[in-house]
Amino acid sequence: MIIVDAALRRRAQEGRPVRVGMVGAGAMGRGIALQVAHHVPGMDVVCIANRTPETAERAYREAGIEDFERVDSAAALDRAIASGRSAVTEDPSVVCDAEGVDIVLEVTGAVEFGAGVVLRAIERGKHVVTMNAELQGTLGPLLKARADTAGVVLTDSDGDQPGVIMNLLRFVEGIGVRPALIGNIKGLHDPYRNPTTQEGFARRRGLSANMATSFADGTKISFEMAIVANATGVGVGRRGAWGPHAEGFVGDAMGLFPMEQMLDGGIVDYVVGAEPAPGVFVYGTHDHPTQRAFLDLYKLGEGPLYCFYRPYHLCHFEVPNTVARAALFEDPTITPLGPPVVDVVTVAKRDLRAGEVLDGIGFYMTYGVAENAEVAARERLLPMGLAEGCRLERDVARDEVIGYADVTVPPGRLADRLRAEQDARFAAV
Repeated sequence: MIIVDAALRRRAQEGRPVRVGMVGAGAMGRGIALQVAHHVPGMDVVCIANRTPETAERAYREAGIEDFERVDSAAALDRAIASGRSAVTEDPSVVCDAEGVDIVLEVTGAVEFGAGVVLRAIERGKHVVTMNAELQGTLGPLLKARADTAGVVLTDSDGDQPGVIMNLLRFVEGIGVRPALIGNIKGLHDPYRNPTTQEGFARRRGLSANMATSFADGTKISFEMAIVANATGVGVGRRGAWGPHAEGFVGDAMGLFPMEQMLDGGIVDYVVGAEPAPGVFVYGTHDHPTQRAFLDLYKLGEGPLYCFYRPYHLCHFEVPNTVARAALFEDPTITPLGPPVVDVVTVAKRDLRAGEVLDGIGFYMTYGVAENAEVAARERLLPMGLAEGCRLERDVARDEVIGYADVTVPPGRLADRLRAEQDARFAAV
């Protein structure tokens, strides 16, 4: 952060701001636009693409920006940028294609739509930042491979827990501590929550009901921890992770996880109900007796595990840090190492009947759980990020995992083609 803010101030002084093209203008997108406009020198959101351009215009107005125009081509956007005006478009390819855009920020939360945006940006030689755990958890390894080929950065964001976890993990490893559990803290986990039960909370928080549901039913944290697993090479200890309930300080929950798994290569996981929520944490160990003695002196305890934590994550406030790291230093906040390590698979939220069409993430029919990629591939389990629109070929009981053999996948989807390519690419790894 110290390097990033200094570098951005230099760009501001030089009159060369990082020019961001943002795709998506929901609650997070609007927050990012506001943050950049008022608190991030050396960076401009030069264009916002949204399927309803009026929503993109709202994002600018809420950020105090009134000098914008609608554009329908990359050339028109480049002219607007050259004249110092912001722009709005309903076509994300305009953002990806414009010469005046330095980096594309994808904030849609949609797998099919987001995949198209990210691919287009990569093909046009743009660095890409996503705030889209669902996309990264479904197709991240392949998209990262495509980005590597194109010589650009693909990363998910600071602010969301995966990015915050990776920042903490880099610190922990940097002081010589070996991670044993890479963790997340949740306040609630009930896999049977749905948009009806979450409607009031969503309204109070300015969220969509299905987004609020994905937080509550465990799908979101499963995607988040899959991203962490794919960025670290560390898997889950079992299907769905352990996810124990705990009270009090998160450091006191160490005994709720299998010690042998933590010390033998480590796991990614989460805890429900512990404090400080909604923070992140790492349990780590150290092999050197002198350093262990110093960790005890510094009040981290006698070991063998030590708890490092951050008590908050600030979503859209922190996203500009990732944008700057990627654009100025080609340093991804969190990106896959290579092959998938953990996948998010589809589980029935209620008893389902043959012929029903699945309604996707954060709705009434399914929830997602983390599973090690090797198991998911061997059992041909249906990725949660691809479940929406699939038609069931048999009855499925509540809490039963759904496989490809149980559904007919809709024809013609880009995300399915990319997933097949990802599966084939990494099958032998």
